[in-house]
Amino acid sequence: MATAAVTSKGQITIPAEVREDLGLKPGDRVSFLKGENGEYIMRAKTGSLMNLRGCVKWTGKPVTIEEMNETIRKGWAGELTFDD
Repeated sequence: MATAAVTSKGQITIPAEVREDLGLKPGDRVSFLKGENGEYIMRAKTGSLMNLRGCVKWTGKPVTIEEMNETIRKGWAGELTFDD
């Protein structure tokens, strides 16, 4: 069990072993979830790639895997221009 003291500003330092277990790094955010019995659960607020779904709107025609692969091939071969 890890413990931490609350400062007069309401801040705590998360113990190193907890940060390590949660994979927290400076700048990461945490969520506090209230459980059914009034207890709080702290979770690392990590995102999923699926959270990005819909954040970029594509207005062009659908692209096939073959077209994507051809564009990648051209890029690696140095044949790709901005007109392609």
